[in-house]
Amino acid sequence: MSSNSEMTEFELVCVIVNFGLGTKVMQTAKKYGISGGTVLLGKGTIKNRLLKFLAISDVRKEIVIMVSTKKTINHALEQLDNKFKFAKPGHGIAFTIPVCHVIGARSCKSEHINEGRGADDMMFHSITVIVEKGNAEAVIEAATEAGSKGGTIINARGSGIHETSKLFAMEIEPEKEIVMILSAKDSTEAIVTSIRNKLKIDEPGNGIIFIQDVNKTYGLYN
Repeated sequence: MSSNSEMTEFELVCVIVNFGLGTKVMQTAKKYGISGGTVLLGKGTIKNRLLKFLAISDVRKEIVIMVSTKKTINHALEQLDNKFKFAKPGHGIAFTIPVCHVIGARSCKSEHINEGRGADDMMFHSITVIVEKGNAEAVIEAATEAGSKGGTIINARGSGIHETSKLFAMEIEPEKEIVMILSAKDSTEAIVTSIRNKLKIDEPGNGIIFIQDVNKTYGLYN
């Protein structure tokens, strides 16, 4: 029989904030038990006619990805929410995704893969779309047409043509863009269908879409 420690539940937390705040998010999280994480650079999309006229409608973002036990993540997120005020427009968003197995993180050892986490009560999905460089805006446009409130674009490029980047242990070839969209569950199908049709995702080489359950969210749909 597996011990309680062997069956510890883990979660991945993703915090998306304006450029320059990623380090502060990490520092705060460490105070509350999260040992470390990864900061990615990206850009968000906002709807503002004046900013668009001034050609500054894209906002640089930092995406902080951290993994820890569910209990630690929940406590740390409450403190992050208190500090960064995610409920206020433009202050960022945070969400958690269940993790069934952790390898390579000394602070998050798990010997068994946890299944059957019970996703029936989850209200949101994380939609991740990987496309060729230059197509991310078309993904955002298609998603918005289907009711999405926006997304975050991550540049996934190695420093050399033969190098790859990795996100969630997936190899991403150079000159790709990753689009992360948070969606209410009842909107996911329409958003994904719109992206598939507009980008012709089902044709070889046009991109990949994957959908994940989201456990908890902060700062969505202000």
